[in-house]
Amino acid sequence: MSVHASVRTDLQFSLFLANRPGVLQRIAQHLADRKVNIIALTLQDSTDHGVLRVVTENPDDARAALANLDLPKTETTVLTVTLPNRPGALADVVERLAAEAINVHYAYCTTGARGGNTLGIFKVSNLGKAQQVLGERRPRRKFRSNVRRAAAVRH
Repeated sequence: MSVHASVRTDLQFSLFLANRPGVLQRIAQHLADRKVNIIALTLQDSTDHGVLRVVTENPDDARAALANLDLPKTETTVLTVTLPNRPGALADVVERLAAEAINVHYAYCTTGARGGNTLGIFKVSNLGKAQQVLGERRPRRKFRSNVRRAAAVRH
């Protein structure tokens, strides 16, 4: 059985925002008014600005909606992985990527997706190789209790 139900690529929009009240609300409302469904997002801040990363169901509709906002933005292809919502699911993915020398530049996850799963969004060093590695069928990692894991680390 595969560790996850699906591995695909998606288009991620990164918007560079002034760190002021109402900026995020304006973007969220703009997307909502145009019926663009967000499937994953993360917002990181610094002193002067924030970076909003958004993956949507329909990138063409999102691109059109965001075009009118006059904000600096970029588009990046990212890996979207459907993960079971259980301990160790993220560890499975990043372990398999690391074993193949694929670097994860950044990642973020949703709290829920269809069927009680989670979506993981990954910006990786080698997209094609990552898709191949994560698409291979492998046995599921058995969850070890914290006690056994702690004992294994000490030895």
